[in-house]
Amino acid sequence: MKRVQYFRYGGPEELRLDEAKRPEPGRGQVRVQVRAASLNPMDWKIRRGELKALSGFRFPRGLGHDFAGVVDAVGPGAERIKVGDHVFGVTSIRQAGAFAECVVADEKNVWRKPPSVSFEQAAALTIVGLTAWNALAAKASLSPGQSVLVTGCLGGVGRSAVQIARMRGAEVVGSCSASGRAEALALGVGEVVDYRAFDVASFRRRFDVVFDTAGALSLSQCGAMLKRGGLSLHIVPTVAKMIGSLLPSRHHLVFGDPTLQSLAGVADAAEQGKLVPAIGRIVQLSEAIPAMVELERTGLPKGKLVIAPMR
Repeated sequence: MKRVQYFRYGGPEELRLDEAKRPEPGRGQVRVQVRAASLNPMDWKIRRGELKALSGFRFPRGLGHDFAGVVDAVGPGAERIKVGDHVFGVTSIRQAGAFAECVVADEKNVWRKPPSVSFEQAAALTIVGLTAWNALAAKASLSPGQSVLVTGCLGGVGRSAVQIARMRGAEVVGSCSASGRAEALALGVGEVVDYRAFDVASFRRRFDVVFDTAGALSLSQCGAMLKRGGLSLHIVPTVAKMIGSLLPSRHHLVFGDPTLQSLAGVADAAEQGKLVPAIGRIVQLSEAIPAMVELERTGLPKGKLVIAPMR
């Protein structure tokens, strides 16, 4: 099978589209024929070697974690997912390898894809949707009438966060560039703030939840904007935020770790049309490496880059 992989940590020049042995699912795993996979900033950070402690030192190493496709084999002990199921999911950091014709993942990280959601949409939603769900639904238990600030509201996680917050009946303030104002309003942001002119003092004690998806705020800035009992949630780890999240406090780091509850929540929201990703570009596997390099270098096009090996 064809797979995007690399043989050592480094820059994008390390990437190769190679023939690789078709993986076999182990205990509690399933193998999926990949119909679509999507790129996250985490993928190139791992390739650079920034997360070696988590990703390990075994090579060659595949690239990509978000995927959607059709199950063609199940390992012993996998009972919930069956051969022929249309699914979406995420590999572990050590597994990776979604930018390929086939990928193996733990069954616990895979969920059946709603029929109304395309493979491309499902792949584009996985990590960003799970991260937003874990933050707002699981950690914050956001409820109707509460208020939330989402920084980077037009990014992958930010866009998902706005939609989940609106779905749960919350009022949303979002920050983005001035040029994105109309798009943010159309997404459901009630009040749009230009991030270049953002003034914490204008929002003192305003929010039940501050969700800093852009990594733009300090813990003290977040604290100043929180109501009594409020939470600030972060996806860009800094030393201060890691320490703050370890101590008993109202500041927490959140990640896109899948659980059966979060996978089901994302799937239900997508099926209802309440959680829709922005897809910037869809390419074949043969075009994946130059498209990934361009996105890493320029940040364009906006929206998720989706790779469709079997489209």
